[in-house]
Amino acid sequence: MTSFYVYYRVDADRLPALRREVERLFDAIEKATGVRGRWLRRRDEPATHMEVYENVSDDRAFEALLEREATGLGLQRHVERFVCA
Repeated sequence: MTSFYVYYRVDADRLPALRREVERLFDAIEKATGVRGRWLRRRDEPATHMEVYENVSDDRAFEALLEREATGLGLQRHVERFVCA
């Protein structure tokens, strides 16, 4: 199983609208894969946010879906992938 960590910076004035967009993204991904994302904010840097998707079984299909569904967010997103050691 793979966990995806997607991080990016967000201007504070954009947060309310982005929150709705991220919830829409989480809904679409959960509907297609059964994986529900979580949205986190960095404690010491409030502009940095992260989406976390855990226990993904089909990495390639998930990553393609994530990229497709996140296109409209207009963010420079950085994706990291981790597996259990």
